[in-house]
Amino acid sequence: MSMKQLALIAGLVLAGALAWYALYGVEAPPVAEVAPPAPAELGPWGIDLDGMDRRVAPGDDFFRYVNGAWLDTVQIPADRTSTGSFLDLSIRSEERVQAILAELEDKEDLTPVDQKVRDLYRSYIDVENLEDLGLSPAAPALNAITAAQTHDDIARLMASVPMGTQSIFDVGIGIDDKDSDAYAVFATQSGLGLPDRDYYLLDDPNIVTAREAYVAYIAEILTMGGFEGGPEKAATIFALETEIARIHWPREDQRDADKIYNPMTVSALVTFAPEFPWALFLENMGISPMKGDGERIIVASENTAFPPLSALFAATPVEVWRDYLIFHYLDSHASYLTDAFDEASFAFHGKILGGQDQQLERVKRGVQFLNQMIGEGVGQIYVGRYFPPEAKAEAEALVGNLLAVYRERIRTLDWMGEETRQKAIEKADSFTVKIGYPDMWRDYAAFEVMEGDLLGNRARGVAFDWNRDVARLDQPVDRGEWHMSPQTVNAYYNPSLNEIVFPAAILQAPFFDPAADDAVNYGGIGAVIGHEISHGFDDQGSKYDARGELQNWWTEMDRQNFDGRTARLVDQFNAYSPLEGMFVNGQLTLGENIADSAGLTIAAAAYDLSLQGAQAPVLDGFSGSQRVFLSWAQIWRFKAQEATMRRRLLSDPHSPPEFRVNGTIRNVDAWYDAFAVSEENALYLPPAERVQLW
Repeated sequence: MSMKQLALIAGLVLAGALAWYALYGVEAPPVAEVAPPAPAELGPWGIDLDGMDRRVAPGDDFFRYVNGAWLDTVQIPADRTSTGSFLDLSIRSEERVQAILAELEDKEDLTPVDQKVRDLYRSYIDVENLEDLGLSPAAPALNAITAAQTHDDIARLMASVPMGTQSIFDVGIGIDDKDSDAYAVFATQSGLGLPDRDYYLLDDPNIVTAREAYVAYIAEILTMGGFEGGPEKAATIFALETEIARIHWPREDQRDADKIYNPMTVSALVTFAPEFPWALFLENMGISPMKGDGERIIVASENTAFPPLSALFAATPVEVWRDYLIFHYLDSHASYLTDAFDEASFAFHGKILGGQDQQLERVKRGVQFLNQMIGEGVGQIYVGRYFPPEAKAEAEALVGNLLAVYRERIRTLDWMGEETRQKAIEKADSFTVKIGYPDMWRDYAAFEVMEGDLLGNRARGVAFDWNRDVARLDQPVDRGEWHMSPQTVNAYYNPSLNEIVFPAAILQAPFFDPAADDAVNYGGIGAVIGHEISHGFDDQGSKYDARGELQNWWTEMDRQNFDGRTARLVDQFNAYSPLEGMFVNGQLTLGENIADSAGLTIAAAAYDLSLQGAQAPVLDGFSGSQRVFLSWAQIWRFKAQEATMRRRLLSDPHSPPEFRVNGTIRNVDAWYDAFAVSEENALYLPPAERVQLW
């Protein structure tokens, strides 16, 4: 037995012993009250104690117990749709980028990347120039759309990457799910202007109101663009999108890795969905259908949606498609045009769909625009100022601890057989970890930025990214690539590379604070790390092997055991209702719910392991184990406008934060022990009903 195993058993025995003392009324050994050596950013040791509501029993509503006073007093900023831990850090990140931009204005010796960042930002915030230009920057695209006479013309316009209008099919380039050494072309369903198909199909009064506002918005945009017959055209466009929505797969089906992997040659795709001009469409995106002596493989997601979408494309008159493309072009480019378009877009997308009271300042939106268009260019400057090497080293150590615990737990799972267990351990051993920022920064030399040409900069930036992707189709996979910039407050798991990635900006309080208590960091960034590791073993990530390829590595019995447990988790979350008449979609959110539960369980176990058999100190009356769970609930502080919550319920694969806390902890045995939760508490689940996976 290894030292790691011995240390883990020691931690588990300690937790069990404390529970035994509580259960039988035996006095536990005395534990000294101590204080950490330095003040943390939140509270004295990492938890905002003033934000708690201790009138609430932790076993009845743990989310409110930890965050209740904060919930009662916090105000959603007028220029945002929500507030919480993620937004707080996002605002900090924006402010830091703004400080960088201010420095660039005064800097004389600019690097090429500095110059592009500065000029791109200037082009976005120069509203006087945008007013002077009016609709003239959009004229070439609008003229091209109005000149369309045939369905082939429409397909060419849909394929135009620089134009960036709408299409009923989206095409992207990524790693082939069954060949992690090669890139492939992916085609997916698209074509909607509202956030999800359910916005077109549900009868909920609030959704109906949003639909009515959308039709009015379409008419408004067309009229502002100088096109006659706005109301009639808006009704026709909405009717077309409703037909598209009826064809679309539900989001829960779209996340099924097996269902959406349907490789076929271009000629087979033409036969499968014959009424759409695929070869012409792909050629106009810069993708040649022919590769050597054979056709390039297309991976088509939502395959059964393709034939009816193809038929709808052919059956819809060209003049309807023209109006559709004109509206979507103006809508998607509204913030790059005059203030009138910008405000009209905000009035619908911000106020109606998001519940946002006022538009975010242009300078702040300019930072967001930079992050989208030249994120690593900004990030290269950002990490030099705000991400010290020691933060990266400490995060790497935490990841190592979490992976070690994960491996040990896999070895002791009682529901998994040995054959599958060995494959799971192999996958855990094969994780690639990326922290902070890329080893190699993206080269933006081919991205031409012109001061005073915002719409052109946007078009050239999108084309730059796309051309880079197309050029890599015949090249080896870039395993060093990042899909988030360092200044992004988030993290992700990439199944095709079996990698977990943590940008620099998330490595801050409340997620990670070097001055905070260790238990707080384990419940914060430790649980986030565990969450991303667990995505490799959730209902979809578990379909990918150690190399990142989509293939079954489970025995039939083990998969049945796993699926049976996850089905119970679906049932649990289906019962949660954050808004009257609306419920969490347990199937859509399953992957995130699995990752939350497993990630928190692993973080709590890793903290126990870190104690190496010693007993954790008590801080302000809270044990080490309690502090892990307090931290978990604190990072999910969140309050949103009702419209935003509704949109997220219909389209977001993450459960609302309230249930990311309460729905997760009630499946974790250690939480019951830490807070003496019993069957008298509202969140109590009998042991047999708790869903425990990893």
